This record gives sequence, C-alpha cells and structure tokens, in this order.
Amino acid sequence: MIEIERLTRRFGAFTAVDDVSFTVAKGEVLGFLGPNGAGKSTTMKMLAGFVTPTSGTARIAGFDIAEQPVQAKRAMGFLPEGAPTYPEMTVTDFLAFCGRIRGFSGRTLDEKLAIAMAQTQLEGVRLQPIETLSKGFKRRVGLAQALLHDPPVLVLDEPTDGLDPNQKHEVRDLIQRMAPDKAIIISTHILEEVSAVCTRAIIIARGKVLADSPPAALMRPGQTLDQVFRDLTLAPREAA
Repeated sequence: MIEIERLTRRFGAFTAVDDVSFTVAKGEVLGFLGPNGAGKSTTMKMLAGFVTPTSGTARIAGFDIAEQPVQAKRAMGFLPEGAPTYPEMTVTDFLAFCGRIRGFSGRTLDEKLAIAMAQTQLEGVRLQPIETLSKGFKRRVGLAQALLHDPPVLVLDEPTDGLDPNQKHEVRDLIQRMAPDKAIIISTHILEEVSAVCTRAIIIARGKVLADSPPAALMRPGQTLDQVFRDLTLAPREAA
C-alpha cells in the first residue's frame, strides 16, 4: 500500500533524506523514529505530496504521488506536524469543509462527520471555534480530518502530540482497531507508543535508514530513544 523507492531530498548542499527505501503493507503499523533533523517529517511530506523529491519515487495504493497525485491523495489520510486549520471555524464547519473537498455531500457527509468525530471524541466541542480549543483537542481535529474519508493509508506525524495520558491511550486504541484494514505510518518520539501499536519500527538518522525490524528487536526494556540511537550508531564501530 505504501512504496518508497530510493527517495532523496536535497536543500542546496544539505541532504535531508538520502536514498531511503521501504514498503508498508495492509495490516502493518510502521513506527518511524529518529532524532530532530533526521529526515522523518521531510520523508512524510514527500510521501504526502507536499514536498517534491530530488530523486526517487513514492507510491500510495499503487499511484505515484508525483505523476498521479489526485488518485494517491484520495487513498491517503495525512496528519502533518502542526496540522493547519481555519481557527475561526467551528470543529463541525472545518470538518464539513474538508469533507466537501473530498467530494462528500448531504447524508453521506453527515455520516462521515459523525463517524470521524466519534472516533476522535470531538462531539463535546463540535460547535466551538478551533482557536478556543486546547492543543490536545486541536490535534484531534487534525486527526479527524485525516480519518474523514476512511482512507486505506494513514500517514500520521506525531498523532498523540499534546494529548493527555488518557487521550494518548484512546488514540492508540483507535489505531489498533483500524490497523487490520489499513497501512499506517506513525512518526513518534515515544518508545512506549511504538511498543504499544507498531508491528515494525524504522529508525532514521542524518537522512539514512539505520534499522528496520520489529520493535522488540530494536529496544530493550527501559531504554530511552537516545540509548537506542547510540546503540545503533556505535554498533558498527564496535564490530570493527
């Protein structure tokens, strides 16, 4: 469902993403990990069609994001870092606006809105302007728009950022319930989140993939993310 092949992005002399390749199948939840500046968000923006690759290709459900962008984006829900909204709109108005862009109207649109708001537990604030919401509720609005059209592919950049512990648990449960029918990529800094919901983990640093395996193979109990990175970067030198 997700195919990334030799994806590279340069900004002048700086290479943000360097020859990255991987695939994600239906039923997989991929945790995408890396330190700040590793290339995670740039990779996800290229996958979503917001940044043009310098070289390489990305496909969603078989559609090339550069050559067939409309078809690719129909099959994908994208939650970017700091998901933009229209802050003066109410939650219902904003999601309805997103739904109409997706081609829904009438009873179908109403049903889509009701399902997305129930999934993200937004019913209680549906008539509030988005600018009045807490960071956690704003994040849930961004997640709701990504889920609105029930896409087979989800690309979620820090989906639990700003949520309290109970809200984090609810979003993780939602991802687990959706996982069998979708291919999902989650960018996160939270190892607990990877262990809880991900079937695979990719670790990226300086634009290159360092590891791709089940979470249990990468992380020892009680490790921090910094320790995982250190183990991966030091291992080749120690072996040498």
